[in-house]
Amino acid sequence: MKSMGMWDEGDWIAVIALVVLAVFLSIGALIAGSKKPEFAGHPKGLYMLFFAEMWERFSYYGMRAILIFYLTQHWLFSDSKSNLIYGAYTSLVYITPVLGGYLADRYLGQRKAVLFGGLLLAAGHSLMAVEGGGGQEDATINVFWAALAFIIVGSGFLKANISVMVGQLYRLTDVRRDGAYTIFYMGINVGAALGTILVGYLGQRIGWGYGFGLAGIGMLAGLVVFVLGKSALLGAGEAPAPLAKSREWTLYGIGFAAVAVIWALVQYQDVIQSLLAVSGIALLGYVLYESFKLEKEPRERMFAILFLIALNPLFWGLFEQAGGSMNLFTDRYVDRGAVPASIFQSINPIYIILFAPFFAGLWQWLGKRGMEPSAPAKFGMALAQMGLANLVLVWGAEAFGVAAMTPVLFVFLYYLLATTGELCLSPVGLSAMNRLAPSYLASLIMGAWFYMTAVGNFVAGKIGEATGGHGGEMSKAKLLEIYEMFGWIAIGAAVAVLLVSPIVKRWMHLDTLRDRDEGLAGVGEAEPQAAGIHPEPKGA
Repeated sequence: MKSMGMWDEGDWIAVIALVVLAVFLSIGALIAGSKKPEFAGHPKGLYMLFFAEMWERFSYYGMRAILIFYLTQHWLFSDSKSNLIYGAYTSLVYITPVLGGYLADRYLGQRKAVLFGGLLLAAGHSLMAVEGGGGQEDATINVFWAALAFIIVGSGFLKANISVMVGQLYRLTDVRRDGAYTIFYMGINVGAALGTILVGYLGQRIGWGYGFGLAGIGMLAGLVVFVLGKSALLGAGEAPAPLAKSREWTLYGIGFAAVAVIWALVQYQDVIQSLLAVSGIALLGYVLYESFKLEKEPRERMFAILFLIALNPLFWGLFEQAGGSMNLFTDRYVDRGAVPASIFQSINPIYIILFAPFFAGLWQWLGKRGMEPSAPAKFGMALAQMGLANLVLVWGAEAFGVAAMTPVLFVFLYYLLATTGELCLSPVGLSAMNRLAPSYLASLIMGAWFYMTAVGNFVAGKIGEATGGHGGEMSKAKLLEIYEMFGWIAIGAAVAVLLVSPIVKRWMHLDTLRDRDEGLAGVGEAEPQAAGIHPEPKGA
């Protein structure tokens, strides 16, 4: 145990994170101990969901922060292969909520689905702590694949459903709904930031098992909060109809069968690539087929939806370098003092907390003056910022010399531009999907949105794989070359999107959409992105 006088920057950051965590837990205890049904104008169930989701995000993002290092340093995969595994893993995390959401809506109800998902996640994070001897010849690697499978399927049951339960605590016309989701998204981001710092610190400083073990403890804490706080939910998230025990256990059996399927899939990334391509073409083909059956205005709205969805793979393919190649770059080529590289993954959620209220206020301020950019224009801005993030990093690294360590300032600038780009695309896109889709296709369109986000995550793995070159080991020069190429590709795509955005905006027919929706409570609202870490404005 170090004396305080010997603490370095990494130690101090971890201690500060512990203090912040203690403050939030103290507030949670205060709320739990209150005998009043509400706290600060909101039902206590909201805060229960806040802390349950905070712990879930703590575990997920903490594990994500050190995964690429675990792959390269413990299991001894090449840099290229590790990036590909990382991309396959994160892409599957975005696909499984389709299964979890469907089973919850039709049979289980959100509460039981979240509980089951939490149990799977706790099992997965606990299995991650089983290190074995390391190296790909170690039979323990099968436990690692099983851990990823449990986490992927558990995320599918939990992510899609816990945010839905927030909305069920309020009437559609309740003016507190927006404030409730703001509070909830704070839990998401606080958990993501603290988990990244603390799990990353333990994993890289003390041992992988300690880091993953803390992630597992975080998930168990979330489960305890969720179970003990059941009464605060006031019936939210219950099954839509009485469910026989035999049927319920059959559904859980489907979940465990999915774990077995994912265990096999995640080991064969080429199979995932083929499945994504085939099923993606089929999904978009079906959406087009349905589009041509509609009248002119709703048909053109569907074209606008498809245009926006098609931009997802490029944006997320670049953005999700954060946990893969960018993590390795920070570890090996950045002058970061004594701070573990994984801790830099906390920059994005911290920026989200700082800038999301600003962006929400900015869009509102511009909207009142008739100056708010359209949804496609915001997508163009997002791609431009993501491309610029790549280029700023490349220019900064080259300015100080490829052979020299890159100043840490450029890592902060990279994440700043990536985060502001995220705030221009993800919440705006979710809102647009919800507003523009015909009611009978709403779930399909939202599924298509997340599906293409999953494709983007797999694309991220392929881009990360390319930074390893032919030998599979990443070099600084090769990474900068790839980042510069895709930076300019993103800038070019941004210019093209901005040029055609007036046409896409006309396809949206927002004037008649508002007339159609006028007076309908709750229309135009969508739940925040359960798998992301940001709030959702209403405007499209």
